[in-house]
Amino acid sequence: MKQFRKYAHTYVVERDTEWHWLSVAQHHGLPTRLMDWTYSPFVALHFATDQLEHFDQDGAVWKVNYSDVHALLQNAQTQSLDLLGARIFSIDVLANTIPDLEAIDKLKVGHFDVGIFFEPPSIDNRIVNQFAYFLVLSDPFLSMNDWLAMAHVTDNVDVTKIVIPHDLKWEIRDKLDQSNITERVLMPGLDGLCAWLKRHYKPV
Repeated sequence: MKQFRKYAHTYVVERDTEWHWLSVAQHHGLPTRLMDWTYSPFVALHFATDQLEHFDQDGAVWKVNYSDVHALLQNAQTQSLDLLGARIFSIDVLANTIPDLEAIDKLKVGHFDVGIFFEPPSIDNRIVNQFAYFLVLSDPFLSMNDWLAMAHVTDNVDVTKIVIPHDLKWEIRDKLDQSNITERVLMPGLDGLCAWLKRHYKPV
């Protein structure tokens, strides 16, 4: 991140908070601790069915209630949400409450790991069109699956794993394409257009 901030500075000047830098870095392909999520089930289905080489394997979409996730935090972390009447963090509210990764690491108590969902800055239409959210966990080495299986999460958070059988993927993909849920729309620009054309006209 230090090197990213050093060399990306001329392109990223909107906010100088760690969450903003992390969001921009993640969005442009740098591996970070952030995990990509979306508010839209249609967008989730798109990313579960956009890789034709995996159509012989079952897929899955996870539904997680982020309000339940934030209820696991202490009052000091949720007070700002309560004042706004919000259930999800913006990067500004998050920066004022939990300023950086070091601060979220300190929220880990024993085996009681917590997660924070937040809205990334709307730096381009791709984030807006994908209805994107990010998630960060208090343990950088913890996998999402393991966190969701922890007792304090399973007992308090509404979580559903929706399995997509591989033999239904073509039908789902076809209906998404008919509904204009495609790379061309979700990733505006020539890259998204080419990704859509590459998939749409791929010989099968």
